[in-house]
Order: sequence, then C-alpha cells, then structure tokens
Amino acid sequence: MVESKRSKRVQKLVTYVVLIAFSLFCLFPFLWMVITALKPAEEVRSTTPSFFIENPTFENFLHVFWNTGFLTYFKNSLLVGVTATVLALLFSIFSAYALSRFMRFKGVKLVSVTMILSQMVPPVLLLVPLYIIMMRLGFLNSHISLIVAYTTFTIPLCTFMLTSFFSSIPIELEEAAEIDGCSKVGMILRVILPISIPGIVSTSLFAFVNAWNEFMFGYVFINDDSLRTLTPGLSLFKGLYTTDWGSIMSASVMSVLPVVILFLYLQKFLVEGMTAGAVKG
Repeated sequence: MVESKRSKRVQKLVTYVVLIAFSLFCLFPFLWMVITALKPAEEVRSTTPSFFIENPTFENFLHVFWNTGFLTYFKNSLLVGVTATVLALLFSIFSAYALSRFMRFKGVKLVSVTMILSQMVPPVLLLVPLYIIMMRLGFLNSHISLIVAYTTFTIPLCTFMLTSFFSSIPIELEEAAEIDGCSKVGMILRVILPISIPGIVSTSLFAFVNAWNEFMFGYVFINDDSLRTLTPGLSLFKGLYTTDWGSIMSASVMSVLPVVILFLYLQKFLVEGMTAGAVKG
C-alpha cells in the first residue's frame, strides 16, 4: 500500500516536471522577446547576450508607439481581422448546418471532403492567381483584397469545425421549434446558435488569429503604408544594413498581447468548443 502511494507520487511528480519543462520550452521565445524589448540598445547589441537586464527601459515601446506606424498597422489588422472573421462565420454557420443535417444525401459528403482537401493546397500556390483576380477587380492596395482572401481561406475549416459541433445537437430541438412555428432561419438563430456558443467562439478565434498573423497576402496586396497590416508592417523595422531589434521585439510583444488576452479570456469556450464536437448527443 505504501509502495503504491509512493509510486503514484513519483508519477505525479514526473508528470508535473515534464509539463513545467514543456511549458518553459514553449514560453521561452516569448520571454526572450519581452526581455529584449526591455533592454537598452547597448545591451541588445552586446556580444554576450544575457537573460537578465541590467538597465531596464521602456524606450523601445515608446519609440514604436509614437515614432512609427505601429498604431496604424494595428488598427488595419484589427479592421481586416474582425471583418474577415464575421464574414467567415456568416457563411460557415449556414454551410455547416446544411452539411450536418443533410450528410445522408449523395454528394453532400463529397462536398465536405472537398472542403477539407482544399486546406491541403499551400496558399503560396494561389498567390499569383489571386493577385491577378484582385488586380482585374480593382481591389489591389485595399483592405477588400485581404478580407476576400482571408475569408476564402478560412471558410472551409470553419465550416468543418462547426459541422462537427452542429452534428452533436439533438434534432429533436429543431423539431420542437418547427412545431412552434419557427422558420429554418429563425430556428438557427434562436435555437442552434445559443447552444453553439462555445463552438462559435473557438471557430471565430481560429478565423481571427489566421487573419491577424497572415503575412504573405498582406505583404503582396498592399503597397500603401497607411493601409498596411501589422505583420508586414513589422518587417519594415529591418533595414538594409541595420536591424532595430529592440523596436522589433517591442512591436512583436504588443502585437501578440491582444491574441494572448483573447485566449486567456475565452479559453473556457475554446476548450468546450474543441471537445463538444467530438461527442454525439
């Protein structure tokens, strides 16, 4: 009995040690980024980098905040990310509902598989065709080009995620709503969506982070600095002969914080949304 308790304690200790070590491994790049952002220029350029800061300063943050276009990039990314997320959800909710309720019909399952296979196509292969399409439509150098591109790439996986969640909702709830005279659209808005809040939140987080972190299309489609989004904007801190590492790190910290705060605030819904779709009701 004593040996059994001791074995369980050892297993628990080993588990916590492994988890702590893995967490530190994952957090180390972010911690190094924060530390570098708080270092003065002479410590950043030191030939012997140190994890400790001798003279911490907020000069890098103040420089990025007041002397660069960071706020403009931040505002543009927020506008594009929120708009693309709302549009992706608008299309994905109705598509996912149709797929979850009509999967038994011929061709519907093929559509679902096709949407997943489309995620295997690297976006870089579609860069030139999309560039030509945006140019002919007159959308280049505007936020519309980014919103259309992000929404297009996000809809298939959002639809797949919501389909798994909607499939777990008992169909009897819909039948009861139909008996009460509720239309299909009203049933989705009044019955399905309130139950599906965890899945919708987790899906919207995925769509927003995808748009927030995207670099390639934002770098190619936008030439006007006043319309540039955050991720391509950070690349401008790297010059031809010098790199302002302090500014890059401080700007990176401020660009990561909104996403971190979102995940911390909505992590309950995120976990529920990721697990609920795997359980049939």
